[in-house]
Amino acid sequence: MSTLPAHSREWLARFQREWDRERGLSVFAYGSLMWNPGFEHVGCEPGVVRGFHRALQLRSLVNRGSAEQPGLVMTLLSGGSCRGLVYRLDPARSEQLLEQLWIREMVVGSYTPRWLTCATAQGVVKALAFTLLRRNPGWVGRMDDAALLHVLRHARGRYGSTLDYLRQSVETLRAHGIHDRELERQLALARAHGLL
Repeated sequence: MSTLPAHSREWLARFQREWDRERGLSVFAYGSLMWNPGFEHVGCEPGVVRGFHRALQLRSLVNRGSAEQPGLVMTLLSGGSCRGLVYRLDPARSEQLLEQLWIREMVVGSYTPRWLTCATAQGVVKALAFTLLRRNPGWVGRMDDAALLHVLRHARGRYGSTLDYLRQSVETLRAHGIHDRELERQLALARAHGLL
């Protein structure tokens, strides 16, 4: 944990105090956590959050890009709504798994973690989600198609390309009956320009 930025460690201490000891930690997944959560869970179901939307607008200098050619990954930005997956973790393992999740998602400290209210078929759940403030220097905003195509064509990092990340996200969403109009448009754009 000493490798985490100070503000990230402070966030972790807060969330370690606040997760539901009876039910276990719940996590809202909207990007790579959907297909590669990296933790064991005891339940997973579709869920909707209001007040935030998914966007491929967070700069990635390591995982899906490099300093020479930054890539992009998903984040949650304020406004709109988002359909994703809600994972429920075993209460006995939630604290340990929260630390593992923090090392994965908060090692740079770009995200602002929040408890979001998620509507699911089983009722309303308070789930941890990783959001982004628009004043964060990692936020790239909405790119025009030419700039996005350049990233999709060239950005590659430790875990693969931004293009692969986009494709996997869309395929996973479709598998759960979720169609994200903007991501579908971006993938169709890549296909139309021969990138797939």
